[in-house]
This record gives sequence, structure tokens and C-alpha cells, in this order.
Amino acid sequence: MIPADLRIAAIVPCHNEETAVGAVVRDLRAAIPGVDVYVYDNASTDRTSEVAAEAGAIVRHEPRKGKGNVVRRAFADVDADVYLMIDGDDTYEAAAAPEMIDLLLRENLDHVLGCRVDDQENSAYRPGHAQGNRAFNALVGWLFGEPVTDMLSGYRIFSKRFVKSFPALSRHFEIETELTVHSMALRVPQREYPVGFKDRPEGSESKLNTVRDGMRILGLIARLLAHERPLAFYGSLAMILFALALAFGAPVVWEFAHTGLVPRLPSAVLASSLVILGAMSGVVGMIQSGILKARQEATRLAYLQLPSTPRG
Repeated sequence: MIPADLRIAAIVPCHNEETAVGAVVRDLRAAIPGVDVYVYDNASTDRTSEVAAEAGAIVRHEPRKGKGNVVRRAFADVDADVYLMIDGDDTYEAAAAPEMIDLLLRENLDHVLGCRVDDQENSAYRPGHAQGNRAFNALVGWLFGEPVTDMLSGYRIFSKRFVKSFPALSRHFEIETELTVHSMALRVPQREYPVGFKDRPEGSESKLNTVRDGMRILGLIARLLAHERPLAFYGSLAMILFALALAFGAPVVWEFAHTGLVPRLPSAVLASSLVILGAMSGVVGMIQSGILKARQEATRLAYLQLPSTPRG
């Protein structure tokens, strides 16, 4: 049961979603009485703002294109007890929101991830996206040590202390990856909840670019790995460099041991350089690991300064 005095804010990032945003706003207001629906118009060139306002939304604008820029702005501007984030394309089941909010309140969570349940026979995913999503889920779960079912979902519920302690550094669609990894790194209490998923309404077009956005997500995962697990990242790089140094240097050392000569000087120089780079990488990993510990402590203390979500 959701307390009547609980302040709930729904954040709906939109770029040219005049066809779908009205239904999203109406469905949210019907599902959650008293919710404040904030539609952030992200440099739209159609009637997104007008349609959202007519449906009862509070319309705000973010001129910098990119979903990450919208989330960064909204998390800074909007004050509430519980935050709901949902895409403005009318592909998610808004009716699931009360159960997701109730789960967050009942179990005193900070993050509830809406995991899309897709119809295999009539899939709403674009070709290749379901397989790509599963691959990213497996990769992130393996790298950061916590399983995730749908890390690219745009349907989530947050507590205030999660939102106000989230740095939001991403600019585009990789924001979901940053949210997922942040929740894993901070080890906040979180759960997953299955939600319905459908195709976009007729006349609405996806803003995703499979190759471009996929590369952005991979790049962010690599940066987050270096940022959140520096010893593993730089230690692996050091091992690779040492292995290459051994491959290039072993024949040189063998020949020197038997003849006293170094006829392959370039190989010797390359092997020595690789050993130096490997040692430097290992040192960088240890230094960054110490910095990470201090940063984690500061982040945790900032998180704890905010109260938990009131349960009524």
C-alpha cells in the first residue's frame, strides 16, 4: 500500500515522442494517483511538449541531446521521496508501477529494476537487440560480480538517497549501464520486477542506433571497469604485457645464454619495454585501488547522509 502523503515523481525523457507521450502520461496518472509526471523535452522538433502538457504533465526542457543529459538534469532538479523513470515511447507497462513502488517501500530498497518480459513469438525488440541485451547482461554480471537480467531497461524505481548520490556522468543511452553498475558498486539493496513490454505505437520511431549505441555501452563498461575495479583491469593489462614480453624476450635470452650474443636487438628492446609498461600498469592499478577505497568511503557516507524512503 502506497502512503497517501508519499511524494512520487515520474521522470519521462522524450525526444520527438508526440505520438506516444500522451498515453504514457495518462497511464502513469491513472496508475499512481497524485504522481507528479515530469516530461523532459530533449530538443524535440515536434509537438512533444504540447501533447505532454495537455495530458497533465509538468513539462521541462533539456537542450543538450542525450538521455544521460536528461537524467542528470532531472535528478538534480526534482525533489521527491520516490522516483520513477520510464521512457516516453509507450513500450513499458505503466500499470506495474504501483507494485514496483510497493516493493521498494515494503523491503526498504533503493532500486527496483523493471525487467522486460518479451513475447518470443511477437517480439517487441528490434532484430538483434534481445541477443545484444543478454550479452551485455552476462558481461556486466561477470565483470562486476552481480547478476542482472535487463541492465538496459529504461523502467526503474529509485529512492531519494539513490538519486541524490548518483553522479550521472553519461550523456546518451549508456545511462542505464551507469545506473546498473553504480547500484552494484554501491551495493544498495535492490530487486528486479518483471514488467510487460510492447512495440512502439504506429508512427513512433526508435532513437536507438544499434552499432553506435552498442559501442558507447561497451566503451562505458570498459571505463567503469577501470574505475570500479582498477586492480583487476590494470592487473590484467600487466599480465598481458608480461606475457608478450616473455614471448618476444625468451628467444633472445636463450640465444644470449648459449652464445653470449644479442643478435636480435629490436626484440630485446621491445621485450624490455613491455616489462617496464607491465610493471607501470601494475603500480597504477595499486594506486587506483587505494583511491577507489577512499572514493567508495566518501560515496557511502554521502549516501548515508540522506534518509531512507518513508514507509508511511
